[in-house]
Amino acid sequence: MRKHSASVSSRGFLLMAMLLFGLAVEAAQPSPHFVDLNGDTVNFKDYRGKWVVVNYWATWCPPCREEIPELVLFHENHKDDNAVVVGFNMEKKPPRVLSRFVDENMMSYPVIPMTDNMTLFGDVPGLPTTYLLDPNGKPVAMQVGQVTSDMLEEYIANNTK
Repeated sequence: MRKHSASVSSRGFLLMAMLLFGLAVEAAQPSPHFVDLNGDTVNFKDYRGKWVVVNYWATWCPPCREEIPELVLFHENHKDDNAVVVGFNMEKKPPRVLSRFVDENMMSYPVIPMTDNMTLFGDVPGLPTTYLLDPNGKPVAMQVGQVTSDMLEEYIANNTK
């Protein structure tokens, strides 16, 4: 995982300097909320106190598909404790088709179908793109490309006070 510093490890999240500007803008906005594939409201305010992995993905994207088991593992290991995963599908698919894919891949975390305001955490320059929100709801790291459960674990362990 990459931390915001001059020296960057080869593994992990890249902390984007441009996020600092976005944090000030986000603080003035109400907490974002979305409706997931199950019709449940996903309100990011409800995740305060937990790390939130925001994963942008698509069914046609091979690296996205490869990282799904890692995200499921991470979510299952942490959802009742200190972290959750929320997936944002970046394609227009009928809900029943997307639901079938989610079920077939045993995606136990909330999946949000494509909406207009789903990239409010930052740019999505490629898929997959993952943002990590700290327990206060602020974006602190991002990765373009696959993440693993170990990468997420390591980043959180190194950045928890």
